Parts: sequence; C-alpha cells; structure tokens
Amino acid sequence: MQKITPCLWFDDQAEEAMNFYMSIFKNSKVLNVMRWPEGSGDSEGKVLVTYFELDGVQFQALNGGPQFKFTEAVSLSIDCKTQEEVDYFWDRLIEGGGEPSQCSWLKDKFGVSWQVVPEQLPRLLLDPDQAKANRVMQAMMQMTKIDIAKIEDAARG
Repeated sequence: MQKITPCLWFDDQAEEAMNFYMSIFKNSKVLNVMRWPEGSGDSEGKVLVTYFELDGVQFQALNGGPQFKFTEAVSLSIDCKTQEEVDYFWDRLIEGGGEPSQCSWLKDKFGVSWQVVPEQLPRLLLDPDQAKANRVMQAMMQMTKIDIAKIEDAARG
C-alpha cells in the first residue's frame, strides 16, 4: 500500500487530466471515480474526485474549484533512462498548451509542473570532481529540455 498519495486540485478538469496523464504513462489505470451525489444541485453526477495510477504510483485528482492554483513550488519528477524517454515525456506533457521552463521543468496544459530528468543529470551534478559538476551545471542552465549528449560533453570538458 502506498503511504503518501499526491492529490492534484483542479478547477473542474480532474477527469480530463487523469485521462491525459494515463494516455502518457504506460501501466496506468483508473482506480475509482467519485461523483457528486444526488441533491448536490448543479454538481450532481459530475466528477468530484478521481483515483488513478501512473506507472505504479497512485494519484488523486480533485475538482475543487478555482480557489487554488498550481505553482512550481511542487512538481512531479520523472526519471528517464534515455534521450528517447526524455523526448517522449517532454513532448507529450507539453502538448496542448503546456509551457517549457528552464533546467528540465515544464508546465502541462493544466498548470501542473513536471521535471523530466535523465538519470545521468543528478549523477553528473553530484560528481566529486567539482569542475566537472560545475560544467554540467552551466550546460544545464542553458537548456529547457535536457540533452543528455550535451551534458555528457560538458562533463568531459
């Protein structure tokens, strides 16, 4: 059982967001959909909360109204093994109105912040050779989507 489950607060796009994310991540599934009960006025029958799984990680998506907005203060980080995987997640998450940001960050069309991170990046940034780590940091700071070949070139000097 997963101990901590991220809950994403949407105005009224919880089901749309769930379906969007499930179209991107393999091994995804709907766990449950809770709808507003009878007597809920205009909301009756509409989705209140969705429960779903993306690659083994459970999420909730709540239709809570416009009181709260997503910010970069919280992001979802995707670990990628290859450039093809980085490209796949980056391109899919940004489609439909997402926005690229610096250093592997992006916002999807719902405003949720993501980091698409090749596994090489943290290893190179934490290299005990500080000059190498600094070169990698400088290369990364010039990028939006991370280019593995370029950060590896920077590491080599």
